[in-house]
Amino acid sequence: QVQLVESGGGSVQAGGSLKLSCAVSGFTSCLAWFRQAPGKEREAVAAITRGGSTTYADFAKGRFTGSTDNARKTLFLQMNSLKPEDTAMYYCAADWRFRVCSLVPGTFDDWGQGTQVTVSS
Repeated sequence: QVQLVESGGGSVQAGGSLKLSCAVSGFTSCLAWFRQAPGKEREAVAAITRGGSTTYADFAKGRFTGSTDNARKTLFLQMNSLKPEDTAMYYCAADWRFRVCSLVPGTFDDWGQGTQVTVSS
């Protein structure tokens, strides 16, 4: 089982930036960020393979950047040009079974507790 702890959330005005972090303990084959806004389903943001390849949801392309440190013990999400519709709880997720590294929630075994991001207009 992988332990995941997110940090870095907060409140920011539209157009601003935030960088989220997720401390990772344990072996992982794929790491990802998801988010869930009140009353909405959880949606994928970005998924990163062990080789560093990253897949982004359409809304994240060009604004968000997912990355890890060299040891894959910290997962990051740099978010720029934030919009009010980016307001959500952001979660990191991990797979350790070498399933396809994708944006599908069902392929992730372990989840963090989430960090809240609020973007005001």
